[in-house]
Amino acid sequence: MQIINKLVKVLKAEIILWVIIGVLLLLASCQNNSKAAPVVIHTMSNIVTPKAEAKQKTSPEFKAYWYAGEAELSSYKLEQARYGELREGTAVLVYVTEDFLPDVQVKANNSSKSNIPVLKLNATKKFNTGIYPYSIMQSTFYPVANNQHALKVSSSIQEWCGHVYTQLNNRSQFEIMSHSYFEGEADQHFKLDKTILENELWTQLRINPQSLPTGNLKIIPALEFHRLRHVPIKAYEATATLQANIYTINYPELNRTLAITFNPEFPYEILGWEETSKSGFGNSAKALTTKATKLNTIKSAYWQKNSNKDEALRDLLQLK
Repeated sequence: MQIINKLVKVLKAEIILWVIIGVLLLLASCQNNSKAAPVVIHTMSNIVTPKAEAKQKTSPEFKAYWYAGEAELSSYKLEQARYGELREGTAVLVYVTEDFLPDVQVKANNSSKSNIPVLKLNATKKFNTGIYPYSIMQSTFYPVANNQHALKVSSSIQEWCGHVYTQLNNRSQFEIMSHSYFEGEADQHFKLDKTILENELWTQLRINPQSLPTGNLKIIPALEFHRLRHVPIKAYEATATLQANIYTINYPELNRTLAITFNPEFPYEILGWEETSKSGFGNSAKALTTKATKLNTIKSAYWQKNSNKDEALRDLLQLK
């Protein structure tokens, strides 16, 4: 019995020892894990990466230019391809900073730490097709931090046959709402995985052209293009290049190329662009190039310039 009692005591001691060793190993493992780099979602591509995309710091010259209580208005002479012919018109790019509400995704009326500073672009085009006019507007709300996709993009097209409207909201996925008078397009609601938006690149360029994506990419073309050409709203294979002061995107499947020319010096104003793609109907469609050439740029708090005497400012922009 004494021998048995001694064996029991030895076994109990060994069990206690192994329990202590196991606890120590577990604690060591936890300590090692706490030092590991946290896994987060990469906001630009929605891919799991070791670290988050860093915010871009705003320089003093950026703050002085974009936070002076004015918008930047640039006018362009437009040659727009439509229905197999080139049409003369005008385009205006309106850039302005504002605070954005992240949840409801609209402009904030009051300042708050939860607001997201954005550089907004309202891009407009006006041209005639024969007897009837076209009016196009695209709005892009892009974070000044330059560390995630546009928070919201919308596009509307009006002409005498009807009007269409598309809106993209950046949430857990891209949420698309589209309304059209065309059969087969009508009222649509769907989601897309996050990827590069052509619309956002026009604003990203103004913050830092060197941050523009290059190489073989997947890009969702401009919402305007989708509706004018009646192609599905989705990401397409593309190749993007940045050479000197020209940013070019080529979409092989769409037979479309977009080249944006900009001033390489801050504030990187857009000097013009060319977009080549097929225009027309069926087998008679042919490749034409839409061109925009800069006329003038002014800084103005235009929302306050709404009296008849303020129409003189349109002369500065060479707008009829």
